[in-house]
Amino acid sequence: MPMLEIRRHSKRNGDEAVHLSQEGVELARWSGTLMGPFEVVAASVAPRARETAIAMGFAVTLELPTLPNVNGFLQESQAATYDVGAPFTRLARLVNRRGSTASDYAHALARQWSDLMAPLGPGDAALVIGHGGHIECGLVTLFPEANHDEWGALFGYMEGARLHYDAAARRFHDIEFVRG
Repeated sequence: MPMLEIRRHSKRNGDEAVHLSQEGVELARWSGTLMGPFEVVAASVAPRARETAIAMGFAVTLELPTLPNVNGFLQESQAATYDVGAPFTRLARLVNRRGSTASDYAHALARQWSDLMAPLGPGDAALVIGHGGHIECGLVTLFPEANHDEWGALFGYMEGARLHYDAAARRFHDIEFVRG
């Protein structure tokens, strides 16, 4: 069964920094020694995502385009930070509001990930380097029935999840979280 590994990019010097910090390069380099190989390595168009993959020791084979509704998603997700409950549960409520920009964005992100898996065979793996807040929304979309209260905090740098993909059913299952 193919596997998808999703990771948040590595450290940078502040939220406005475009590139990884030296500490971020070293963290990504270390993380890369613990994973792979990958048939597909996909990164967002942000330089920090590509730099993370390269520092991990993997060439980026696919650049994931920014989804057109990202700004609406960011506005809605920012407003949801005032909601109560566990972080993943708050995100699940946000993306489960049908017709919302956040829901549309999260479902489009989940489709991107599913499309990556289509050409992979049994035992193959893909890696996606993305962004905090975004990848978590994609995960709650893929696992709507999960107990999101148990999923813990949102992802820190280089954290993420591993998912197995059932090609016949065209769906992900068996989520395993990767924490620092």
